[in-house]
Amino acid sequence: MTIKELCNQLEDWAPTANAEDFDNVGLLVGDATAEITNVLVAHDALENVVAEAVSKDCNVIVCFHPIIFSGLKSLTGKNYVERAVLKAIKNDIAIYAIHTALDNVQHGVNLGMCNALGIENPKILIPKSGTIQKLVTYVPHASAKGVSQALFTAGAGQVGNYDECSFSVAGSGTFRASEKANPVIGEKGKQHTEPETQLNITFEKRFQSQILKALFTNHPYEEVAYEITNLENKNQNLGMGMVGLLPEALSEDEFLSLIKNKFKTGGVRHSALLGKSIQKVAVLGGSGAFAIKAAKGNGADAYVTADLKYHDYYQAENNILLADVGHYESERHTKNIIADYLIEKNRSFAVILSQENTNPINYF
Repeated sequence: MTIKELCNQLEDWAPTANAEDFDNVGLLVGDATAEITNVLVAHDALENVVAEAVSKDCNVIVCFHPIIFSGLKSLTGKNYVERAVLKAIKNDIAIYAIHTALDNVQHGVNLGMCNALGIENPKILIPKSGTIQKLVTYVPHASAKGVSQALFTAGAGQVGNYDECSFSVAGSGTFRASEKANPVIGEKGKQHTEPETQLNITFEKRFQSQILKALFTNHPYEEVAYEITNLENKNQNLGMGMVGLLPEALSEDEFLSLIKNKFKTGGVRHSALLGKSIQKVAVLGGSGAFAIKAAKGNGADAYVTADLKYHDYYQAENNILLADVGHYESERHTKNIIADYLIEKNRSFAVILSQENTNPINYF
């Protein structure tokens, strides 16, 4: 199996098109055409992790955080980023980073947090907007079913837990073919009226090219009339954070003990205790101060995240418990999520969990 084929697997699972604009995901280092020996799954692709990959005969590291966030102007080994990249290049080791591509999918980082806490029926906390488009096209009645099925196969028509969703309107289309045309229906130089179906179908923006290819390949007309519109609808299956219910309400002390244990943190920083029970919980792995408002808006009793600053805690405003378990700690289950997926999909190479602790924060 090649590294490119592995990248395709990972993109199917956590599409890079869904990553945040600031991020740097995908294949960062390495030759995509190389054959895979084994894969090391790590949180961060630091120099010691690259050395571990070498020692375990892994020529691919799939990591959560990208080792390269911004452009490198030189590679001289003057800092930890350059040293890791240099070591990877010298040892022919590829590095693939998944980061917010995995943050934004339902089965990703935040589901790992929910599963650790036993949160039931979690939903996306901040659904993404600007990811849904609508296609409108006009097809002869006899071809409408075949065209719509081809569009479904290409990825269109998914709405929440339903697929093959569309809306059709019967009508009449008119056209006149010029002398240069090769009309499938009608005659050159004469206006033709054809019973047509107006087909309306939504799709995720990342599928646009393959959906248009399916449309042009399966539509019978020489010239295909179509419209694509960007929708403001929020994508309920895509976005940051999750919110759901604990199986039973806990006291604040019980809840703080639970998250300290499950995320194995050296300490939990939290806002003022309010003397109320905790059952509805919002989570967001990594730096999550930006989602405090969303957690409150969803009626969460508590919000578990990381990297909260001094003034962020004031946003609790005596109606939610804010808990910072640490950046690394909030994402600690991510390695296992990635490894489990790769093990399930592949049998031709070993998938190995890194044993290196890359958490830069220590507790006294």
